[in-house]
Amino acid sequence: MEAINETHVSEPGLVVVDVAAADDETAFAFHTALAARWATTSVERTTRDPGQPGVRLRCYLDLRQPLDASGQAPAVPR
Repeated sequence: MEAINETHVSEPGLVVVDVAAADDETAFAFHTALAARWATTSVERTTRDPGQPGVRLRCYLDLRQPLDASGQAPAVPR
């Protein structure tokens, strides 16, 4: 996996999540659970490390933007 850089965690509330799972289905299910609660980056694939069991997935989430019941970030007052 690529290194985490300062941009990924430049402010409090920004999180890099590295997931190690037995299979793609499990990794994507975990991402779906995160995405139901917080604003996250989309993920399209997992990676495999040669000679190692399981898969890996990386996503980024923003704890400052909880989602409402409709799955949308609340409107920001101006």
